[in-house]
Amino acid sequence: MNVVSQVERYLHQQMLELVGDISRKANQLGQKAYLVGGVVRDLLLGYSNLDLDVVIEGDAVKLAQQIAEIRQLRLVIHPRFGTAKLSYGNFTLDIATARCETYSKPGALPTVIYGTLGDDLFRRDFSINAMAISLVPSNYGELIDPFQGRNDIERRYIRILHPGSFGDDATRILRAIRYEQRLGFELELQTSQILKQDIPMLDTISGDRIRHELELILKEKYPECALGRLGELGALQKINAALRGNGWIAEKFSKARLLSKSGQLPSLYLCLFIYSLSQMENEQLIHRLNVPTKLARAFRDTLQLKSRLHLLCKISVKHSEIYYLLCEYDPLAVQANAIASESSSARSNLELFLTKLRHVKTLLNGDSLKKLGFSAGLELGETLQILHKARLDGEVKTVAEEEKLALSMKPQHKSKKRKAPKVN
Repeated sequence: MNVVSQVERYLHQQMLELVGDISRKANQLGQKAYLVGGVVRDLLLGYSNLDLDVVIEGDAVKLAQQIAEIRQLRLVIHPRFGTAKLSYGNFTLDIATARCETYSKPGALPTVIYGTLGDDLFRRDFSINAMAISLVPSNYGELIDPFQGRNDIERRYIRILHPGSFGDDATRILRAIRYEQRLGFELELQTSQILKQDIPMLDTISGDRIRHELELILKEKYPECALGRLGELGALQKINAALRGNGWIAEKFSKARLLSKSGQLPSLYLCLFIYSLSQMENEQLIHRLNVPTKLARAFRDTLQLKSRLHLLCKISVKHSEIYYLLCEYDPLAVQANAIASESSSARSNLELFLTKLRHVKTLLNGDSLKKLGFSAGLELGETLQILHKARLDGEVKTVAEEEKLALSMKPQHKSKKRKAPKVN
């Protein structure tokens, strides 16, 4: 089957020109080039994809260097792996030397040697990702589909290439569900049976790799669908026994999408995902997934703040009290609690902090106070904090009012020292 007309309709002009250059240059070098993987799948489905993958039977790095020179493109190469990335406008193109993989034991990273296109397609996860389109001039546009991926697209199936697939690499369990939910497909019967049987193999995968797959799920349009399915299958519980992908998660994720910028969503989703965990369960998850320090802090802050929300549920709570309770917590933790809390008053105060209070600054600064006769050090710091408290609570609104309050706290102007705010 030749799909050249679909390729020409699917790729925009810049992409077509770059692919044409690769085809011609590879032919001049005696190499063969193929579009592979996700772009072929999405072309057949009619879905947009601005990340192209090309496999070369030959030397991908050498080819990429020559294309980058011709087109004046940004180039990043990884000679050890025989791969390169070209960046052009708003899309990227990855070029890799065809290779085959073997696994020394389940869950291990593969041993890679250079091979043929057939080897390269066989090492892939699912039939719908194991197709290629030839860029060789003699059969340009020919669909190469050794594992019947096109038929599986028509039947809307996710199917592994061989029975040992999940055993070799159990991250494919998480990817299978991600694709199933994104595309609205279903697991092919044998694939479904093997996946359920091989869920214990997730224990063979490093925390970094599992976390990476979870992060990819959280970048999906509706990640709660995949998490719910993984929960039904018992895969989430294999990662941590307390994890759930239930309706509560779906409700809070939906709310998060309304309130947050898209770039913050994956990390915010994770803070909501761990919201029902105990402190001990959270620490176990942080250890299992080797969570980076900054994100681990957000996890811990989320649960610690959750335990203190009762302080924000009082009938009357000053703005300064809200600020000094929340200012030391990671903003992600505050946002997660604002979404997850069942208390309307706590939610209102959390949102007030995020939208207004955390941005409030005094009009006077340290230099201003020094000009008024304050000494550097503890006296200066305490005065600035009292001014900040007063500004948060609306007690001062202008520079003159701040100066008057500051001067009233100097020893010669006051009979009783005013204390800085304290939050219990």
